Amino acid sequence: QVQLMESGGGSVQAGGSLRLSCAASGYTYNHYCMGWFRQAPGKEREWVASIYSRGGTYYADSVKGRFTISQDNAKDTLYLQMNSLKSEDTAMYYCASTTEGWIGQCPSSGYQYNFWGQGTQVTVSS
Repeated sequence: QVQLMESGGGSVQAGGSLRLSCAASGYTYNHYCMGWFRQAPGKEREWVASIYSRGGTYYADSVKGRFTISQDNAKDTLYLQMNSLKSEDTAMYYCASTTEGWIGQCPSSGYQYNFWGQGTQVTVSS
């Protein structure tokens, strides 16, 4: 069973940076997608970025050029480096994973991710 745990959220002023981490465990082989999603109060869950375990990154237009998704396979950790933060980036951020055996481009729909962390709050003040 895949387990995920986020950390690294916090409060920052607009224009600042934060790095989120997601510790993962339970994978048995290396074909899956991991992604970051966020949900602000009163809004729908929004896909942020995804990465394929064998390479390939995907970003929502709203964060492209500001956020970077990466993974350290040796440490089984997913990262989201967030720069030039804006107040509209304020949300609870979740990491998620598909089941193993995924082939092809990583999905942007949360319904295709089977495992989720508990979330970490990011608050950006203007």
